[in-house]
Amino acid sequence: MKILAIYPEYPATFWSFKYVLKFVSKKAAFPPLGLLTVAAMFPEDWEVKLIDMNVDKLRDQDIMNADIICVSAMIVQKESVRKVIKLCRSLKKPVVAGGPLFTTGYREFMDDIDYFVLDEAEVTLPRFISDYRKGCPGKIYRADKYPSLQETPIPRWDLINHKKYGSLMAQNSRGCPFNCEFCDVTVLFGHKPRLKSPEQFIDEMEAIYKTGWRGSLFVVDDNFIGNKKVVKETLRKTIDWSEKHRYPFDFFTEASINLADDTELMDLMVRAGFSSVFVGIETPNESSLKECKKNQNVGRDLIESIRQIQQAGLEVTAGYIVGFDSDDTDIFDSMIQFIQESGVVTAMVGVLNVLPETKLGKRIKKEGRLLRESTGNNVDAIVNFIPKMDTQILIDGYKRIVRTIYQPKDYYYRVCKFLKNYRPIRRGKLNWRDVRAFFRSIFWIGILGSGKTQWYYWKMMFYSLTKYPKSFPDAMKLMIYGYHFRKVAVRLTDDVK
Repeated sequence: MKILAIYPEYPATFWSFKYVLKFVSKKAAFPPLGLLTVAAMFPEDWEVKLIDMNVDKLRDQDIMNADIICVSAMIVQKESVRKVIKLCRSLKKPVVAGGPLFTTGYREFMDDIDYFVLDEAEVTLPRFISDYRKGCPGKIYRADKYPSLQETPIPRWDLINHKKYGSLMAQNSRGCPFNCEFCDVTVLFGHKPRLKSPEQFIDEMEAIYKTGWRGSLFVVDDNFIGNKKVVKETLRKTIDWSEKHRYPFDFFTEASINLADDTELMDLMVRAGFSSVFVGIETPNESSLKECKKNQNVGRDLIESIRQIQQAGLEVTAGYIVGFDSDDTDIFDSMIQFIQESGVVTAMVGVLNVLPETKLGKRIKKEGRLLRESTGNNVDAIVNFIPKMDTQILIDGYKRIVRTIYQPKDYYYRVCKFLKNYRPIRRGKLNWRDVRAFFRSIFWIGILGSGKTQWYYWKMMFYSLTKYPKSFPDAMKLMIYGYHFRKVAVRLTDDVK
């Protein structure tokens, strides 16, 4: 049996880092970890080939050579998914679909896809394989339980060329203990965090290490600290492993803001090799936090919490949302002020997106306010519901936030603010990729950049070298990221300079 696993294209988004990949000679930011993991679940006598359309071209012959086509995707990849499905149907090949896009939105594709293997593959894929071998596969496979991650195999890293990616990935847990109304994590993975064993996580690190990969590694958990007790044990073992291997990986992950309350946990993360963490801040408006049930952010000094994480040695990247029912027109100025004062350089601001099957989605639909399905890109300024605020005022205010925080002057201010709060603990050596990216940044930003961009680039270079030399690599990395974010902002607002 020959399986062709296809990962559709991503559009240029905030997290695609499309415009900085040329600095490091990469084709995509991340590999398709889900498909690589699923590939390891197929029978050993089934031949699997994977094509990530973000790095390689999908040819008709690839499809013709396969018995079954497997497609997995996020909502933001929907446009590419449709093209892939159309091509497969024209070549008369059966398609099996799974992943977040189909788990919450499979009904939209009922006429075009042969089989849906939904939810978590540890439960549903074996049933599909068994039925397919018997010649009686069903149309839809759903899970009746959340599987233990002890059943999850090590991803098939042999199926990709890791040199084409900016970062590799690993997963330690699924699920989140919180109940944010707009989030689909608990819809997909439940409220109770399920973790791999510490030994299992180390085995995955060893497998990645043996590929020859060195550098950035994204631990993709939606909330890495959902079960603090177990994750601390994992971190202690990771510290031993990282020390033994001379810190080959620069880890980053996602966590809730209550990370700031646990000094021991932050210390363990930094000692293990973590350098940054994404946190869902969402909004400085306390009423909006309560509205969306973001209770872990309520009643705390969010800027002080961010500073505590930064001072522990972790860069904070963060997500922000405008468009809650509790927001008024003051939110745009207060959001800009909050982001600037927090020193969060990588600030992803989006308009509230109503995702399918979430509590917010069900509420908005019941209220008759749902206009269209989500694009999955929460920085495209497309409002898919009727907000309480005038829609045009919301879109204009949102664009003003993005236009402001990513103009060179304000971006430079945040980098300086971050460097002041940050306490770097640098381990290992800079690799050739980092050095090459730095010299390319001199050419593309320092020489070819626009007047203001050039000025703040050189200003940051000398400022960080003289005042914060230990943080110089971080400062220059952020200036390169700023190049990407400004490009995204230009596409969004049409008038960012």
